[in-house]
Parts: sequence; C-alpha cells; structure tokens
Amino acid sequence: MTGLGDVVARLPPYAAAADLDGRMPEEAIAVLREARLLAPMVAKQHGGPGLDHAGFGEVCEAVGAVCTSLRSLITVQSMVAAAVARWGRPEQRARWLPALAGGGVLAGFCLTEAEAGSDAAAITSSLVRDGGGWRLTGRKRWVTFGRSAGLLLVLARAEQGGTAVLCEAGAGVRRLPREGSLGLRGAMLADLEFDVELPDSAVLGRPGFGLATVAETALSLGRLSVAWGSAGMVRGCLEACAAHVRDRRQFGAALAEHQLVRRLIARMAVSARAARALCREASAARDQGLADAGSLVLVAKYFAARAAAEAGADAVQLHGADGTAAGAYAARMFRDGKIMQLIEGSDQMGELAISARVLGLPAHRRPA
Repeated sequence: MTGLGDVVARLPPYAAAADLDGRMPEEAIAVLREARLLAPMVAKQHGGPGLDHAGFGEVCEAVGAVCTSLRSLITVQSMVAAAVARWGRPEQRARWLPALAGGGVLAGFCLTEAEAGSDAAAITSSLVRDGGGWRLTGRKRWVTFGRSAGLLLVLARAEQGGTAVLCEAGAGVRRLPREGSLGLRGAMLADLEFDVELPDSAVLGRPGFGLATVAETALSLGRLSVAWGSAGMVRGCLEACAAHVRDRRQFGAALAEHQLVRRLIARMAVSARAARALCREASAARDQGLADAGSLVLVAKYFAARAAAEAGADAVQLHGADGTAAGAYAARMFRDGKIMQLIEGSDQMGELAISARVLGLPAHRRPA
C-alpha cells in the first residue's frame, strides 16, 4: 500500500513509550487517524480506504511488526466496523462507519466475561425490555481500548437469545482499568460495568441474532488481524535479531558465526515466510468468498500466533540481558507473543476446530 512504510516509520518511538507507560500515546493514534488506517476495510462511500482482506492484512502486518498494542486498536476498530457494515441498518451505517473510518470515535468489542471467553454462549450480561427500549446490565472483561473507546459493541443475553447492541460510552458505563498485564500493555485494557438504558435503534441485526452472526462476523476478521499481526511480529523479531547477531561479538567472533545462533535465525526466517504465506492464503480465500475461508483463517492464526510466541522467546535469548531491559523490543515481543496464543481463540480451541474439520466432527463438544 502506497505510503504505508512512511506511516509505520513514525511509530517506533510511541511503541516503546506505550509499553512502559501502560497507555497508548494520542500521537500514535493520530498517525493512523491521519492516514485513515484505523478501519482500513471501511468502504470509500463511508469515508474509508476500502481495502480488501489482503490489503487489510498488509496494514496489520506492518503495524504489528512495530507495536502489537496499536495493531490491536486497528483490530477492534475493524471488527466493530465490519459488524456494522454487514448487519447494521442504513442509519447505523451512515452514522458510525464514517466515524470509525476517520477515527472520530474509537471502538471496543465487549464479549468476554468471568465465565465466558472461548465459550461465548455462556455470556450472562443481560438485555431486557425497559419501556420502549432496553436495559443493559453486566460486566465485560479485558476490553481492548476499554479505557477510551466511545462506541462499544456489546454481546448480551436477551429473552430471544444472544443479542448485539451498540452502546455509546457515557452515563451508566463504568470503566475499570486493567494495569500491569503481561502483554498488550499499551492497549488500554479495561473491564466495563454496564447499567444503561438503550433505544431500539441500538440493536445490531435483531434480538437473538448476536452470537452466531454479528459476533462471528467480528471475530473472524479479528482472527485474521491477529494472524497478520503475529506474522509481522515474527518478521520484526527476525530483523532485530539479524542486526544484533551481526554486530554483537562473543568469544572473538560475531554471534552470527555461532551455529546455535544461526539455527535460531533460520527457524525464525522460515516461520516468518510460512506465517505470511498462510495469512495471504486466508486473505485471498476471504476476498474470493471461498467456503473454507474460515478454516484457513483459523490455520493462519494458529500457526502465526505460535510462531510469534517462539520468535519473541528466541529474540530475548539472542539479545541476552539487553533483551530483558525495560523498553526492549525483544522483551515486548516476548510478552505480546504469548498473548497472541490466547486472544481471538486460544491455541487449544484452534486445535479443536482445525482437527474437527479434518475429522468431520463437531468443533466444540462440551465435556460429559
């Protein structure tokens, strides 16, 4: 994408600061806002770049190589935009898509609860009829950019079943910041407590339409974003490690001359190429509307997340003590890489889903 390299080149100073301070500098968000890359798949008619899945992936990969927390903002912004674009009424699309594309509002995706993560059907947040509208109550956990998001896509339980609503953060929404997390320290994580009245116009789709449709639209794009972002992390680790081992000398020779060091570099190089290839395949399948696109996204996310975690660990190993310092790129990739194996479907859930497709079995069967 023209200009993407120039945009990303402005981000490294903010990435380290976000990790150290536990908050994303507004200047970093402004870089993406000015480039209209916060929700890059929003159609041009709504003020977005209108990128396809492959172009979206390139953005996530490039930003993810520098700052996973900032890439996660692109993820949630795009997840909410995709749900509104696919399931929103004309007035919802007209109101929210230009704001999401231009960064006039930051979005949050609210699914996870104390007992509902991978098992989204276990959500207990309540949406009940209240006069001519609805009352939303409950608590959502680990909301990315929950400290600052102005538009929240919330999954709750109505009489008709799981239902998605668009909730503006304001009175009745209490933010409880999550600080000191293992990774994604710049992602402004928060728990959110809801006790708010919503009009009928807040419902996305229709009551009972939330989990299998609206949420899956958002989550599938989120998995693709995490896959591409993870591929970027592997590439970033490879580049940082290659530069380090060429310059650093031990026992009278550059680290790059030691066979065990070169083995780690070789593995990282192969993982970077493989992750990117899987992401490109998954993006192409989505752009072409292939039936197995969802399966290919799962495979890409599973492989790339594991590769990112391994690359982050190896990056710390190759940098030695320098890799453990506060603000070190290797340390940040090590911590963020582990998070990639948890979000948008854990490794274990991915293994269940991938193997189920191979074996022709149900993906998620509750234990007896």
